[in-house]
Amino acid sequence: MRFTKMQGAGNDYIYVDCFAQSVPNKVAELARQVSDRHFGIGADGLILICPSERADAEMRMFNADGSTAEMCGNGIRCVAKYVYEHDIARRNTLRIESAGRVFELELSTRKGLVERVRVDMGEPILTANKIPTTLAGEPVADVPLALPNRDLVVTCVSMGNPHCVTFVDELSEELVHTVGPLVENHAHFPQRVNVEFVQRIGRDEVRQRTWERGSGETLACGTGAAAVCVAGVLTGRTDRRVTIHLLGGDLQLEWNEQDNHVYMTGPAVEVFSGEWPVAE
Repeated sequence: MRFTKMQGAGNDYIYVDCFAQSVPNKVAELARQVSDRHFGIGADGLILICPSERADAEMRMFNADGSTAEMCGNGIRCVAKYVYEHDIARRNTLRIESAGRVFELELSTRKGLVERVRVDMGEPILTANKIPTTLAGEPVADVPLALPNRDLVVTCVSMGNPHCVTFVDELSEELVHTVGPLVENHAHFPQRVNVEFVQRIGRDEVRQRTWERGSGETLACGTGAAAVCVAGVLTGRTDRRVTIHLLGGDLQLEWNEQDNHVYMTGPAVEVFSGEWPVAE
């Protein structure tokens, strides 16, 4: 099986071009194997780039533990880069399908290569049962979440996948790696949840670390950054345009007041290509 490893702000995935080859068998198990950073290629998950009847391509995403995911902002930017640079669709505006939704992406190119991509992430989902969460509130903004030996104040947003955002005074390993898994698997989140820990720098600038559902901590999370942008506005902490500093780099986010859509701009980088042995 031929593959390409790509990353957006350090959020790395293994990409398989299913225009040029068949969809692999046992994809969930394959995702676990290739994502392993000691015995595999090493990645936050596996993404299949497939033909679509509604768009230029379809993104099918699997987390490092083999579970499926609805959307990944960093991943979809890399899909757009691959689609453009590998001549699947050579246009500066592309439409990519993911989990039944179609996303529009604007590509910034130089000398035939994609350097940055702006993604229309769509409207945030703020209704509790659609996020989903059983926490109270419409929206679920700055509500208490009880954990063993700790209470958090959280804001919940879906960008096609569920996010729980908490603003903290200081980011720490203990928060991300100890509290993150507790929140991910909390009973208030029936489909588990991605967890964002956010340190506010100013009204237009924050730092973010993410404990990602099914993958653990990742260097960046695009849908998480979109959720942070929305949560900052809902709770009065940030403006509608914000630069978000992640471990893997920076993303620019805007929650547009006119159309209610969230727009994300960031890099997309091809790392290397290779072949993975697949049993017949």
